[in-house]
Amino acid sequence: MEDNKNPFQEEEIKENIEETSTEENAENKEEAAQEEIQEEAQNDFEAKYEDLNNKYLRLAADFDNFRKRTIQEKEDLSKYASCEVLKKLTTVLDTFDRASEHLKNIDNCQTVKESYEVAIKQLIETLKKCGMEEIEALGKVFNPNEHEAITQVPTSEFEPDTIAFVAQKGYKMGDRIIRPALVGVAKKEDE
Repeated sequence: MEDNKNPFQEEEIKENIEETSTEENAENKEEAAQEEIQEEAQNDFEAKYEDLNNKYLRLAADFDNFRKRTIQEKEDLSKYASCEVLKKLTTVLDTFDRASEHLKNIDNCQTVKESYEVAIKQLIETLKKCGMEEIEALGKVFNPNEHEAITQVPTSEFEPDTIAFVAQKGYKMGDRIIRPALVGVAKKEDE
């Protein structure tokens, strides 16, 4: 029975097997190519991720260094700004020392008064050079940003809500209040 085989059929089977194996090879090659592409994409993704992560870490470190440097510069600026003001005030101390030596043997009150006025004038000028100025208050409209009311004064001399007297002068440097003026605010006099 085996001899009754159709030789054409055997060839056909061989061709079908070859075609199937060629198709399988092609599919395997295609799958392998797809896997290779995916692997390359994964490697690219990982490389880009690593690069971005390194950039982020460097940026975070740079920012932290910048923050620390800024804090240090602020501290230095504050410390040295104070030193500059104190240096300017030493000339006023010198004036008080000279006045003290000069006044030891003086009985004349007018000389003492003049020495005091010279020293206080020099102090005020030095503080103005440092940028400090007095807050104007008497007769001005009450401003809670610059003035601190300690009492209300019934008076007809001043309009209501204006400053009738100054208990303690206030000072500012530019727009920054160093110390508000302590004031009495006028109110309508009761009849």
